[in-house]
Amino acid sequence: HGAVFLALRTSGEVRERALGLACKIGPAAVPVAGGFLVWTQLAHGDGWTLGPAVLAALALVAGVWLASVGREGWAFVCTAATIKLAVITLLVSLYPNVLPSTTDPAGTLTTVNAASTPYTLTIMTWVAVIFTPIVLAYQTWSYWVFRARIGRADIPSWAGLPARTKSAARSGPAAPTGAAGATDEVPAR
Repeated sequence: HGAVFLALRTSGEVRERALGLACKIGPAAVPVAGGFLVWTQLAHGDGWTLGPAVLAALALVAGVWLASVGREGWAFVCTAATIKLAVITLLVSLYPNVLPSTTDPAGTLTTVNAASTPYTLTIMTWVAVIFTPIVLAYQTWSYWVFRARIGRADIPSWAGLPARTKSAARSGPAAPTGAAGATDEVPAR
């Protein structure tokens, strides 16, 4: 998911490397995530959780395939859906337990004994009413500001990123070149 997001937000060499990493890790993630979903379904699941588990598995396979064909936008949507559906599967499978005890069923943490007092819930409700719109506004602003892809050419030389030549790009990172030939201009988007 992270490599797909990085590929979605960058260009050039960074995008290629992120997509390459997603394509290498993705096929290994599919059986691991599938095994987790099967184990959850067999250990705690019921009819209600089979649907989200199957959808999570299908979304992950689709996300890996979409990343491999360079469609990182849709791949990101699919991997995000995988995460959401896997969490839904886990929470619905365990309900009313939050954290089942493996040694003594009496030690299981349930939704009832994990809940806060009514006073704490009242305070937290008011905190959420006040701060949730602020957080959403900040996230919206942040997304809008950083909506364009970024690449090596978008980073000014004064930021400290060493210059790379075509031969250096193949052989590894280039050594800092100092101020010779450096420009402080930020390229136009």
